[in-house]
Amino acid sequence: MRTLLLVFFLLIFCRTALCQTVNLITIDQLNQRISKGLDTTFVINFWATWCSPCKKELPYFIQFENDYKKDKLKLLLISVDFKSVINSSVIPYLKKIKKRDDLFLLDEKSEQEYIDRVDKNWSGALPATLFIKAGNRKFFENDFTYLQLVTEYKNIQ
Repeated sequence: MRTLLLVFFLLIFCRTALCQTVNLITIDQLNQRISKGLDTTFVINFWATWCSPCKKELPYFIQFENDYKKDKLKLLLISVDFKSVINSSVIPYLKKIKKRDDLFLLDEKSEQEYIDRVDKNWSGALPATLFIKAGNRKFFENDFTYLQLVTEYKNIQ
């Protein structure tokens, strides 16, 4: 009985405070997910733990997601870090900014191929953000302030 209670406590504690799950995602899987949410606005941020502007702006994305949680909005954070640093760098940073869901690590072999598939004008620089609503796409290869993020979100409405 004690073992069962301990397992239950650890599961609850892990789910609410400590655990972070970062799933691998390909561009095909991302496109499938977007195609299923036609009534949803997707804000997809490509970032990396080694990118200072990325790390500076991510808290703005978290605040934005919290402020607009009543909207049909999905914030997807997609790290382009190497798989080898998922536990040592990616997950600890995501815990720090308190993002617990819709966390991904890009699982593509060819960097240039996925860059072109996200947006043909993307040079590959980070951070990069894609807004998608009802088939309308707006791509940005720059960092955002909170107000810029809200403005672009409202413009795609």
